[in-house]
Amino acid sequence: MIHFDESIQIIQDLQINSYKTKKLYLLETLGYVLAEDIVADHNSPEFPTSAMDGYALNYDDLAMGRLKIASINPAGSALTDQVIGGTCIKTFTGSLMPEGADTLIPIENVEVDADEIIIKEEVPQGFSVREIGENYAKGQMLIKKGTKINFPEIGVMAGLNIVAPLVYEKPTVAILSTGSELLELGQPQTSDAQIRSSNNYILEAIVKKYDGIPMQLGCIQDNKENIKREVAKAFEQSDIVVTTGGVSVGDFDFVKDVITELGCEIVFKGVRIKPGQHIVVARRGDKFIVGLPGFAYSSTVTALLYVVPLIEKLQQGKCSMRKVKAKLKEPFIKRAKKAEFTACNVTLMQGEYYVDFKGKKVGTSAILTNMLGNVALLVTSEDDTSKEVGDEVTVLLVD
Repeated sequence: MIHFDESIQIIQDLQINSYKTKKLYLLETLGYVLAEDIVADHNSPEFPTSAMDGYALNYDDLAMGRLKIASINPAGSALTDQVIGGTCIKTFTGSLMPEGADTLIPIENVEVDADEIIIKEEVPQGFSVREIGENYAKGQMLIKKGTKINFPEIGVMAGLNIVAPLVYEKPTVAILSTGSELLELGQPQTSDAQIRSSNNYILEAIVKKYDGIPMQLGCIQDNKENIKREVAKAFEQSDIVVTTGGVSVGDFDFVKDVITELGCEIVFKGVRIKPGQHIVVARRGDKFIVGLPGFAYSSTVTALLYVVPLIEKLQQGKCSMRKVKAKLKEPFIKRAKKAEFTACNVTLMQGEYYVDFKGKKVGTSAILTNMLGNVALLVTSEDDTSKEVGDEVTVLLVD
């Protein structure tokens, strides 16, 4: 089994030969990753523009104290009138500044007397005038390729009249849980040996949360030919196939054999981590198969560690999970000479993260309820030892 750090480096170093991209209507791109640079094709604004409602005038005329209102300049109008000495033009937010005007005095700063304004409070030269290119200049790089699209990016692209930007396709992730003992949601239990499947459902939720498109294929029995047939079918329909169970060393653990029989190249098999050491990652072309352990907590943690980065890699995205430093509010007992990922409660107080283990059970890798609450994963390396209250630790934020 390889070192955890080595496994992560291998994932990071994987090369994708051909990324899938598509044009998508702008309002449907939220959460997608841009596959092109967005460069301004014009200045914004193109011309000096009013930033407030008021009166456009020549700054030097403020000293006169009283100016004649020559005309009105609504937003969107093609005004041809000019500001000449001793006059002003009533101008509204978003209106182009009239020729001859270099300053806008707000409505609040004047008093209107018939067809004139009386200056009550002066403003500096250029006040409330948006200069050419204030927002962005023609040729300026605004949004870089590889950016995940959020509401500001949609607003900026709308201003550029980009109807359908080029984005990376979200990878389709096929999900299968192996095990003759597994029951689907709603399926009646006929034997005490049967257990309710949760892996395939939590994996579907993880895929959705971290920007993949889940393909739920449910549970399949521990029969090699059946597993091979279903995995092969899933492989043809998806970019990543994720299985749970069948990767250990038991008599009915067939997934690792099926992977090689389907012509996949093993990227790595077995990592010194707790939980989930019997993980398998393989590829064929730009498609991947990830064999996760069967225990619920193990499959959840290893999905976060290995499936999520593959989802991101296939769309050149950036990981939304991040590691931070935190302080222990209670002792931590290191239980294995492996990289450990221990469920903990994390809180943020006055700019610092704190960790405790209230309600977290110590036991097997099947305790999925340890993931409930304000959960994070306490990360310890092979060489780490037990920790004391107040010690600084590393935690992986998953929400």
